Amino acid sequence: MTTLLIHRAHCIATQDDANTELQDASLLIRDGRIERIVPATENTDELLTQVDEVIDARHHVVVPGLINTHHHMYQSLTRAIPSVQNAELFSWLQGLYPIWVGLTPEMVRVSGQVAMAELLLSGCTTSSDHLYIYPNGVRLDDSIEAAHTIGMRFTATRGSMSVGESQGGLPPDSVVEQEPAILKETQRLIETWHDAGFGSMTHVAVAPCSPFSVSQDLMRESAQLARAHGVRLHTHLAENDHDIAYTREKFNCTPAQYAETLGWVGSDVWHAHGVKLDEEGTYMFAKTRTGIAHCPCSNMRLASGILPLRKMLDAGVPIGLGVDGSASNDAAHLLNEARQAMLLARVGRAIESPRIEKGRTVYGCDQGPADMTPRDALRLATRGGAEVLGRAHELGQIKAGYCADIAMFRTDTLSMAGGAVHDPVGALMLCASDNADYTLVNGRVVVRQGQITTVDMGPLIERHNLLAMQLALGVN
Repeated sequence: MTTLLIHRAHCIATQDDANTELQDASLLIRDGRIERIVPATENTDELLTQVDEVIDARHHVVVPGLINTHHHMYQSLTRAIPSVQNAELFSWLQGLYPIWVGLTPEMVRVSGQVAMAELLLSGCTTSSDHLYIYPNGVRLDDSIEAAHTIGMRFTATRGSMSVGESQGGLPPDSVVEQEPAILKETQRLIETWHDAGFGSMTHVAVAPCSPFSVSQDLMRESAQLARAHGVRLHTHLAENDHDIAYTREKFNCTPAQYAETLGWVGSDVWHAHGVKLDEEGTYMFAKTRTGIAHCPCSNMRLASGILPLRKMLDAGVPIGLGVDGSASNDAAHLLNEARQAMLLARVGRAIESPRIEKGRTVYGCDQGPADMTPRDALRLATRGGAEVLGRAHELGQIKAGYCADIAMFRTDTLSMAGGAVHDPVGALMLCASDNADYTLVNGRVVVRQGQITTVDMGPLIERHNLLAMQLALGVN
């Protein structure tokens, strides 16, 4: 048995039902789980001599490991490509598809480790990834193996594209697959890799890419396959105005109606973005507990719009955060994503149209800041993500019996100066987003004093950059 004591933390934000925050408390971790929270009043001298490792947390704010609900990790190879820096979603995709057709298995493994390292350094302990392009022998196994190497808890979603340009879809025909092969490979992956047990390090989900790249038949059959095997469903939905227009033109319905008709609503489903869901769609998602991966940085980068976050949360829609692809965000810092979600929600409220309440004009900004607090944002990044990925019973809280996924941020850094002394949890969201000092996944220290412990980052980054250049130049 391995034991670890996080000793005398400056602050522990448990994210439990009561939003408990503790000062000078400790965490005892045993065999990958939180055994108990040790209160400040309890003498820890004996514990200090009994555990395998002690982390001095007097200068740390300790939070549950952050959870990323949407990503395209291979895209770290195509960050800041000049030709698409100022493009909206559809033209951005059309500019990048011809580059991504050169992906190789090594590129997927290396870019996956780079993306996961960035997430781990931001305090993220669990991530999903949506890989939907499979040229040159690429398999989802390549991403899963990358997660195992670096030590990240992982939800691997088997994406797919089956409707190319010749059939009225957006992607070129060269990157689409045949639907029977997609379903067969997805079933193989579930049977090979999915572990439904408590504390599992690997989940597999079924994830046709989008309404503009797969058929309705594939959507229906994918949902049936997922539910037959007890795994989750994921896709993109209602991301921007072009997305809405495509769904209306091709299917004569709204995105929410499209999802409902095909069996893509329910507590086992989560959709990326949802920026343009209408009132009917929001109500449907709330009623069916259909989740959303909110990706504020990507939505801003591609000018897709502003998710009405507070309105959706109040309606009861389950929402987590996603960094989205590294070529539509160009970063994968989940703590910063939480900060941006908070700030964008406030801006979104401020630009709402005026309304009349009790005979007076009320502007959207009246309650804007209070509508999305720092603690609300942290909750999205922890418990929100856990619910969206179907893991609320084991992740997202610092609580006895839960998985020991922990992020620790220093309170004595330059960016926290003057903030942590007043409110360390609030400062975590309001001040500049630092990297984590320690990140623990399943009780294992994968970031120690700001450094990844599981892979040698220097050679990894060097190889990643070489592969990025080869991909952009079309050299394999």
